[in-house]
Amino acid sequence: MAVAFGVLGLKTVAWWLTGSVALLADALESVVNVGASLGALVALILAGRPADANHPYGHSKAEYFSAVLEGVLIVLAALLILREAWFGFQAPRAPDAPALGLAVSAVASVVNGVWAWVLFRRGRALRSPALLADAKHLQADVITSAGVIVGVGLVALTGVLWLDPLLAALTALNILWSGGVLLRDSVGGLMDEAAEPELIERIRGLIASTAMGALEAHDLRTRHAGQVTFVEFHLVVPGEMRVTEAHDICDRIEAALRAAIPKVVVGIHVEPEGKAKHDHAPGGARPVSQFG
Repeated sequence: MAVAFGVLGLKTVAWWLTGSVALLADALESVVNVGASLGALVALILAGRPADANHPYGHSKAEYFSAVLEGVLIVLAALLILREAWFGFQAPRAPDAPALGLAVSAVASVVNGVWAWVLFRRGRALRSPALLADAKHLQADVITSAGVIVGVGLVALTGVLWLDPLLAALTALNILWSGGVLLRDSVGGLMDEAAEPELIERIRGLIASTAMGALEAHDLRTRHAGQVTFVEFHLVVPGEMRVTEAHDICDRIEAALRAAIPKVVVGIHVEPEGKAKHDHAPGGARPVSQFG
């Protein structure tokens, strides 16, 4: 939040010094950064709450709502910027004090770039949709700001005034694209999309290497809920196997998955041989030795 407010202040000063529509567009995007940071903060606080009677699976999906909110704010900012660009085309003007304004904007971009790198590192380490969404937005902001700085500099050097609103419009289109991608990814999380193919294959390998004594694994299902990964599957064991033996196999599989995947929740449905019920989930039924 502190970084977002600081960058907004710097970019507002840069616009005030120059009167550039493109720098105004850059400042308007930073308004979104402030709202997005606040949304991410609230979402992270909610997501950190433990499971309760009304939310037995926890509150981790709150992070996706933050990411969706950020996507919506980005789209709204892009529309506002397009409006300002249109007015700029109607009455183009040369920027005032371009050197000082661009220097201030450059400082703001460096701050944003460093903070985006920090958020990417923490977001990946924590597998946090809210932090990663904020990092992607800031990364797009840095790229946009770099283009604006170059463009406004060209306006000052060449005197071609329509370049300023043109850059503002291009900035808006870039922001609109990044907002659309963010919305798509966030809605995918709310719709319980499966884990990444690489992670699914890793899960299969762990099950295959630790399920000695079982006969078959099938109907593997995965999904992410914020930082939590849910893994469910059916495990077929010999009909004469004792319950305690089947339970030991499940414990061994769960321990391996928890050691390899942070914040994983595992559900195993044990079935005796001859009573297996295949729900035809993706992946099909395979002997445990071939599940990996």
